[in-house]
Amino acid sequence: MSTADQQAPRSLAEALRARDDASLAALLRARPDLITPVPTDLTQLATRAGTRASVVRALERLDRFALQTAESLAVAGDPATWEELLALMAGDARDPAVVAALPGALAALREQALVWGADDRLRLVRTARELLAPSAQHPSPTGLGPSVREATAGMSPGRIQEFVANAGLPSTHDSVSAVSALTALFSRRRKMAALLAKAPAGAVDVLERLVWGPPYGQVTAEPAAHLRWLLDRGLLLPTAPGTVVLPREVALHLRAGRAHRVTEPTPPAVQPLVTHRPEVVDATAAGQAYTALTTVEELLKEWDEGGPAVLRAGGLSLRDLKRTAVALDVSEPVAAFWVELAYAAGLLASDGEADERYAATPEYDAWLERPPAERWARLAEAWLTATRTSGVVGGRDLKERALSALGPGLDRSVAPEVRRRVLALLAGLPEGAVPDVEAVLARLRWERPLRGAQGAAGSQGSQGSQAAQGAHGAQGAHAVQGSYGSYGSPGFPADEDLRSRLARWTLTEAELLGVTGRGALSAHGRALLGAGAAVKTTAVARPSAADPAPAGPGDKLPAHHRGAVPAVGTPLSPPEQAVAAAAAARLLAPLLPEPLDHVLLQADLTAVAPGPLRRPLAEVLGVLADVESKGGATVYRFTPGSVRRALDAGRSASDLHAFLAEHSRTPVPQPLTYLIDDVARRHGHLRVGAASAYVRCDDESVLNEILADKRAGALRLRRLAPTVLAAQADPAALLDGLRAMGFAPAAESAEGDVLITRAHAHRTPPRTAPEPVPDGPPVPDGTLLAAAIRAIRAGDLAATAPRKPAEDAAPLGPGQLPRTSSAETLATMQAAVLTGEALWIGYVNAEGAASQRVIAPVRVEGGFVTAYDHTADEVRTYPLHRITGVAELADD
Repeated sequence: MSTADQQAPRSLAEALRARDDASLAALLRARPDLITPVPTDLTQLATRAGTRASVVRALERLDRFALQTAESLAVAGDPATWEELLALMAGDARDPAVVAALPGALAALREQALVWGADDRLRLVRTARELLAPSAQHPSPTGLGPSVREATAGMSPGRIQEFVANAGLPSTHDSVSAVSALTALFSRRRKMAALLAKAPAGAVDVLERLVWGPPYGQVTAEPAAHLRWLLDRGLLLPTAPGTVVLPREVALHLRAGRAHRVTEPTPPAVQPLVTHRPEVVDATAAGQAYTALTTVEELLKEWDEGGPAVLRAGGLSLRDLKRTAVALDVSEPVAAFWVELAYAAGLLASDGEADERYAATPEYDAWLERPPAERWARLAEAWLTATRTSGVVGGRDLKERALSALGPGLDRSVAPEVRRRVLALLAGLPEGAVPDVEAVLARLRWERPLRGAQGAAGSQGSQGSQAAQGAHGAQGAHAVQGSYGSYGSPGFPADEDLRSRLARWTLTEAELLGVTGRGALSAHGRALLGAGAAVKTTAVARPSAADPAPAGPGDKLPAHHRGAVPAVGTPLSPPEQAVAAAAAARLLAPLLPEPLDHVLLQADLTAVAPGPLRRPLAEVLGVLADVESKGGATVYRFTPGSVRRALDAGRSASDLHAFLAEHSRTPVPQPLTYLIDDVARRHGHLRVGAASAYVRCDDESVLNEILADKRAGALRLRRLAPTVLAAQADPAALLDGLRAMGFAPAAESAEGDVLITRAHAHRTPPRTAPEPVPDGPPVPDGTLLAAAIRAIRAGDLAATAPRKPAEDAAPLGPGQLPRTSSAETLATMQAAVLTGEALWIGYVNAEGAASQRVIAPVRVEGGFVTAYDHTADEVRTYPLHRITGVAELADD
């Protein structure tokens, strides 16, 4: 055996054992599920890295070129050589772009422990080969069929010899050598070309129809002459009655050696479609950001005294969503977005009462007191990190249940990754540049081809389990046209994958929220991604065409590039994201309009606010008048009902006159003064209290007028005294009924005092914002990685330490603990204290977890052994009764 053969790893565990700590850290960072929990040694780590669930997750995170490399290894020999892989990827023409990019792709697969072995013995992890290799039940993504050896398995020796003879090869003594000869013929370009040159007309056309897959075809019991010629020479091999397959070697010859029809070594470029001035983009985004703030405030003001009821299954009913959309003057999908955004920011929740309703949380009041830029940053940060996806509202889950706003089933764990990645692609363009949407979608599909192939299924839950993603049904017919097309409409292609839909929703939601302006990323939007976003979202560090790396066996990338993979959508840590949001708020603050402290009163009982109003002014004016129209300027209209509302809230007529005179840049119109005085004169003239309910008034003629009015019939009034009427309706219904008749009654308490109704009366108990559903285990930080690697190395040292065989003891299998009697354990420990030798022990802790350790005993007394633990690299004390056994280490 050569020295190279002796040094070559014989298993994935040996390959991992040869890695340095930096390489192991890169593996655990790329595949965090491998340290949940921390493996005891490298053998267990290798075993876990080969499990189906872990391999599937790792394959899902490969870009298209790395995945194509893995697919090529799946159809190559096991093991494969670098030259064999290069031929499958670059073809006979040796595409220079593929040649330059292949070392980086192979390094990425090695770093993620999907491929191991030297360049002359490349091995794809067995589970990955099973997933990607072609079979009759699961055709290969390459479109290749089984090899000649696989297709002829179980075929009669005589039939195989017929193939060999008809192909012009000498006969052999056994089927194995016959199959080898046939494989060699099909794999040699010149001989294969000579054989096909003799084919009858139409034969090659049949092969070319199968060459790119699927490789299976149907034949009749009496095939045509040109088909018979192919069948006789094994160029088409039977797999079942009436079914034939194109052998892999024949297909590769016709493909000029390429495993894929189109090999994509570089990601699709995202080019600007149009470019605006950055100042225009920032100003537009700032204006939309302010609109977002006012929309959320308006939404929660609508629900101040108790919002819509919570459905029994959770969420908002379709009717209530429509009402909310009308109140906000937006479409239903956009209304669902604002509702979900307020919920994600912790400003909205259910009150938890028996008659459960949605309402603002106490956090909403604190949010209102913050500066506008900080309030926007709170919303933007919540949107960027939320897994709840309003775009799926109106669809159905796997059980055909409707998905409602604020209801269950809206979490899509991949959503934050897609949002961040889409914004990062926009950040990679020149300032003010608007990308082509289809180019963005193509880039996302290249970066995560397997995740894109999930179609309407998306990852949900901590382990990324798939759940149905309903496309918008009839409810989504009301579409809002954003910079990127319809939002929440059924206009998307029916087969469009979840990531593409999330990307489209991201582009429109970013515009609604003011992260982008006119389709381009704003300055505060860039800051929201964080200062390190450009680094965190860069593509895989591979040799480029402009700076090609040598392509050959043994070529290595630099240590800091080795096996690097695209950090697509890598989220910032919570502290980093908070810093980024604060930076975005600082950039946005100067662009937001300064609140005004005045309005313009007009003679037609309206007031015009030429811009945003300061909060105290806006709150009082919102009670005193009704909003008639919104836009660059807000128009308020004064009505008897709105003035009465202000009086009900405890304001007097003199207070209202003073307020208007103070905040109006124009004289208070006489009609408005008369309106306030007239409503105030009649306000409280009637008093309503609880009998069921009663009405009292010092003026008997007013009560006579009420009794004579036919509209009072539903109230079922009767006179108790000259100045008192009793009703069988409750006080609220009586108040509404009298107001509908044109009166201005006031409610009173049991003591006879006027009840003052105040706004913002209903709040939920303290609520926390919903936690995002993680897309698998979180990426470990540096401290956890260092501790995990140290524990794995130590456990591996204990598991692989050479040991002296005990007398009369059976050899231990892998992972088995030593077994010795208590007396033997004590004697061996005491001897090791005197000699200073290290021992191998088995130890079971208080929780019952077993482990292997290498220790150097220092002291044995009182039923405990104090020793330097090589596994933990520290001095520890162990109870002797928890040590299962002990063995001496070999001298070497």
